[in-house]
Amino acid sequence: MKYMLLIYSDENAWTEQERNDCMAESVKVCHELNSERKYVGASPLHSVETATSVRLKGGKRMITDGPFAETSEQLGGYYIVDVENLDEAIDIAARIPSLSKSTIEIRPVLELSNLPEPSQHSTSAKPLTL
Repeated sequence: MKYMLLIYSDENAWTEQERNDCMAESVKVCHELNSERKYVGASPLHSVETATSVRLKGGKRMITDGPFAETSEQLGGYYIVDVENLDEAIDIAARIPSLSKSTIEIRPVLELSNLPEPSQHSTSAKPLTL
C-alpha cells in the first residue's frame, strides 16, 4: 500500500546549515528506501513564500500569493512509500531526519486505476541532489 508522508514544520525554525544537513540525510534515507524497494518519491518544497493559492468564488477563479491558510507549521516536503501496512509507514516516518523539528502526517494514497502513468519527459522537475 502506498502512503504519503507529509512533513510540516516552522520554516523559520531551521538554520541554513541545519536545512542543508537535513536534506543530505534525507537523500540518504531515500537511497536506503530505494534499496529496500519501498521508495516511490520524495522532495522538499520551496519556501511557503513562493506558494500560489487558487480558489473558486462565485464561479470566478481567485489567485493569491502565499499559502492557503496562516499556520505555525508549513508543508515543507513529502515522501511517498510503498509498504505493507501503516506500521511500516510509521517506522519510515521515524527515520526522516527532520522529525526532531517537524510533524509528519501519514496518509494512505487512494489509488485510482483510471489515472495516466506519470510523464517521463518533464522538463521542470529535477531530482534533489546534494
